[in-house]
Amino acid sequence: MKTTEDSNPPTPARVPLWRKVLRSAALLAVVLVVIVGGGAVWVMQPTGSGSPAKHHADAGALREQVRALTEDFGPRYQDLEGNLAKCRGYMIAEFRRRGAETEEQVYRVGKREYRNVRAFFGDRKQPRVVVGAHYDTCDEGPDYINRGADDNASGVAGLLGLAALLQQERPSGSAVELVAYCTEEPPYFSTEHMGSYRHAEILKSEGVAVKGVLVLEMIGFYSDEAGSQRYPAGLFELYYPSRGNFLSLVGGVEERKLMSVAKRAMKGSAPLPVYSSCIPRSVDGVHLSDHINYWPFGFTAVMVTDTSYYRNPNYHGEGDLWQTLDYERMAHAVTQVHQAVLKLGE
Repeated sequence: MKTTEDSNPPTPARVPLWRKVLRSAALLAVVLVVIVGGGAVWVMQPTGSGSPAKHHADAGALREQVRALTEDFGPRYQDLEGNLAKCRGYMIAEFRRRGAETEEQVYRVGKREYRNVRAFFGDRKQPRVVVGAHYDTCDEGPDYINRGADDNASGVAGLLGLAALLQQERPSGSAVELVAYCTEEPPYFSTEHMGSYRHAEILKSEGVAVKGVLVLEMIGFYSDEAGSQRYPAGLFELYYPSRGNFLSLVGGVEERKLMSVAKRAMKGSAPLPVYSSCIPRSVDGVHLSDHINYWPFGFTAVMVTDTSYYRNPNYHGEGDLWQTLDYERMAHAVTQVHQAVLKLGE
């Protein structure tokens, strides 16, 4: 028979308050690591690497093309039709020299006529990979001339360099269209009068099956100096390099698959680091280029960039000269884009 003393359960030992606080803090830290770490993985998209490229862009050719675009045909302001016409003639000749079929897309804004230059590789009836870049520059007024070497002669030269690589190797199951837009800069920026908007519009009207769009927006400026890379928010500094020595892919959540495929093909194909940022399309401050104009028409499109004014101190200034660009790294970037095009075109 049990006594009254035996039937009473033992009193549990009290947990010290400091242990409760420590346990709660540890649990909170785990939750924050999961949230922040998971968010970083979502945004940054870690991927494997592709194979080394068989064909490489020519840094010397890119240098000469940027020089010509800035010195021989500049400034490329929207109201200087003579300069724009010379620029278009140069691009068309270069595209045709590489075996492309070319045409000009004419569109009007008010009483003025503008033109996009389109270059085609392969059967236009096949699904298509599109790579674009704007060729106009921003008129900052009478105080100085904006030559626009990085913004965006580098992107146009990237198209020309890509044409040379496509002459050597292109996707067997897809066509490739390279397009140079006008009217990207103010006063038409962020309106339906941008050349890229008109191009997306015509792709839709033509019923083209687009596998993906890559927009080259400033791909020529790099720096190994600590602190040379800036970001739109301090949180980015926790995950991305402080040195501006990499190439970046930027797109919306809907572009996750396109970015992942392109990034995997680009990494390892040439010795230039590649990062990506998957940011919701609604965050306007991140998506400031031609890629956004394809979204309303149901196309997935990402920006390929050296991060523009977050790195290049010469943005929209008189110092944006052809001598300031890094053509070896720019050649790596073009080589990597070519690898992405080949992969997307499979």
